[in-house]
Amino acid sequence: MSVENRVTISPSRGGLCPALAAGLLLLTGSVWAGPKIQTWETGNGARVLFVEAPELPMVDVRVVFDAGSARDGDKPGLASMTASMLTQGARNWDADALASRMEDVGAQLSASADRDMTSVSIRSLTQEPAFGTALETLAGVLAAPTFKPDDLERVRQNALIGLRQDEESPSTVAKKSFYRAVFGEHPYASDPSGTDTSVRALSPDDLKAFHARYYTGENAVVAIVGALDTTAAKALAERVVGKLPKGERAPPLPEVAQLAAGAAQRIVFPSSQTTVMAGQPGMRRGDPDYFTLYLGNHILGGSGLVSLLMDEVREKRGLSYSTYSYFLPLAQPGPFMMGLQTRNDQADQAREVMIDTLKRFIAKGPTADELTAAKKNLSGGFPLRIAENSDIVAYLAVIGFYGLPLDYLDRFVERIEAISGDQIRDAFARRVHPERLAVVTVGGDGERAEQVSATGGAD
Repeated sequence: MSVENRVTISPSRGGLCPALAAGLLLLTGSVWAGPKIQTWETGNGARVLFVEAPELPMVDVRVVFDAGSARDGDKPGLASMTASMLTQGARNWDADALASRMEDVGAQLSASADRDMTSVSIRSLTQEPAFGTALETLAGVLAAPTFKPDDLERVRQNALIGLRQDEESPSTVAKKSFYRAVFGEHPYASDPSGTDTSVRALSPDDLKAFHARYYTGENAVVAIVGALDTTAAKALAERVVGKLPKGERAPPLPEVAQLAAGAAQRIVFPSSQTTVMAGQPGMRRGDPDYFTLYLGNHILGGSGLVSLLMDEVREKRGLSYSTYSYFLPLAQPGPFMMGLQTRNDQADQAREVMIDTLKRFIAKGPTADELTAAKKNLSGGFPLRIAENSDIVAYLAVIGFYGLPLDYLDRFVERIEAISGDQIRDAFARRVHPERLAVVTVGGDGERAEQVSATGGAD
């Protein structure tokens, strides 16, 4: 999910003070300026990005590693399981001790993995004892997780329950099948949660080896937002990741191949609704067409009730309660995806309307009114999208991980405002090819067929 999609403000949860947040609303166009980003490297090679936010005595820290599921190799689910195990034991703390350490001082700790990265985050007061306890805990789970067999079995069973639940969800079955259809043999095709077979086979040694390879200084980015000065932020970064070995960066992922032709997969599933997904490889982070495609997609299917897809599919024809489209940029081109859910007997019609709307948009581009409304929505709302420290730290992690320019936030509004309708039409014509869409439909009235398996694909 793109970090631009969240629009929240809550000073009590570590956001900007009300006066500053209100002031941001008054700043539009090129005069708006984002937070000042400072950057440096730790002694063991981790890149640090820091924004000073003195309004509240809080700090958000997010450490990201190039250790997502694309690094699983022949062990799907390895990155996610490793991330899950970080909070189950470290140093001489078991899972209960780790939870108590954070709860006792009102701090938060979380860890997760997606296709590109593993993220480990804390939120804490900058006052003692909360500050010291939170930093010590984060440093411990990063550098010295225990990966005990009993803990692994407990986490494994929870993961297997999740996989079985996935197989009962037509939308999840569709999403997993969609990624396999779009990415084929590329590592992005594999779901981060793995498969029943692969999760059962993971051992403590597998997790230890993955941690040793990818949880290193050179492979890390540290994002910090909070009521600290630069000296304190530098000390924080060294304290959090300084005990990690220097190591080396993960190698670049393989290139994503474009689809040579369109393909359709229909999966029979006992449900009253059919899930339809269609798409193809889209764009990577830092892509030259990023802002043009982002703005164009906002008009096509990314702006909720006022998007073209919602108008054609829902408002005019009543075929679906909701429909959408988005680009998910990754280190290599992630997916461009359109989707909806509809009654089984309307699935073919809804799919045709969805794809026909895409074709018309590629051919004609946005109208002047659609372009103006989209720019107003994105530019006017952008300051609020980084009104909370948690929003800013998420952006910093993305900027650092993908090597985006430090003025990314400063120039976001300016870049959106500079895009023309012709540029959108040109970018979509070059980058999106309706004749080469991978289309997946999941639903039907019959018994569940052997051809469907959320973990293994079509037999």
